[in-house]
Amino acid sequence: MSIWYVPVSLEALREQNRRTLVEQIGIEFTAVGEDWLAGTMPVDERTHQPFGILHGGASLALAESLGSVAGNLCVDFTKFRCVGQEINANHLRPIASGIVTGTARAIHLGTRSQVWQIEIANPARRLVCVARLTLAVIPAVEPALVAAG
Repeated sequence: MSIWYVPVSLEALREQNRRTLVEQIGIEFTAVGEDWLAGTMPVDERTHQPFGILHGGASLALAESLGSVAGNLCVDFTKFRCVGQEINANHLRPIASGIVTGTARAIHLGTRSQVWQIEIANPARRLVCVARLTLAVIPAVEPALVAAG
């Protein structure tokens, strides 16, 4: 049974994330299942730390992007938004080039919060990072109201 509130279109997700951090660092939404969302991110000069390996912050950006998008697909977007509240991660092994693939799966889907586990792996499917993201489920507000504070 699917956890998604509406049918998921990878093309719509790509379009929704244009001109954001997701596009700037090359994250792409690549696959969706009944209870998971996957995406890739390049390991290159955009995502490296000074030692030439994947930056931990880039891994967290991939994890939060996948988890947040997935969380918002689980709610009525006309009424609610899911926003990051807390994220933690364990960086398990380095990678210097190529791509990593992240897969987000829900651990808890509540009315006020969600918890997602995101596993990030190298092309050999060995774990690079495991992250846990907590999302707050909040009422939807107009962007102009948020900006006005």
